[in-house]
Amino acid sequence: MPVHKIPESVLVVIHSADLHVLLIERADRPGFWQSVTGSKDAVDEPLRATAVREVFEETGIRIGGERVPSHHLQDWQVSNVYEIYPVWRHRYAPGVTHNTEHVFGLQVPRDIDVILAPREHLHYRWLPWREAADQCFSPSNAEAILQLPRHAESAAA
Repeated sequence: MPVHKIPESVLVVIHSADLHVLLIERADRPGFWQSVTGSKDAVDEPLRATAVREVFEETGIRIGGERVPSHHLQDWQVSNVYEIYPVWRHRYAPGVTHNTEHVFGLQVPRDIDVILAPREHLHYRWLPWREAADQCFSPSNAEAILQLPRHAESAAA
């Protein structure tokens, strides 16, 4: 029996204190830039655990240490339901056409080492938040980045 992706995922906007955003380029679609994103591994996996795991798997950034304390990962309490792009629909159970994405923000130092998973991503770059939003292929990712100043301000308060 094939293993299908769970249609519930996280989107993690990784950013610096000065609101530069880390974008990564998809290996399976060169030219498609995005934030860290990934599905739950199990239906009962907590969303925060999914975010921590996906950030580490995709960027090598470990949450919970001295450079990136656990409280720097903020659940923005925003969820988006969107239609799964047809090119990726085969990864889900037959008939699944929509995914629920939960948005998180993660503040890190801009000089942090980024180690990409080579099968998933080709390159990374830091961009000011408005430019980063313009580079995203996903509308929900772009919208999340445009909300960064508001969320970063409330996290700092």
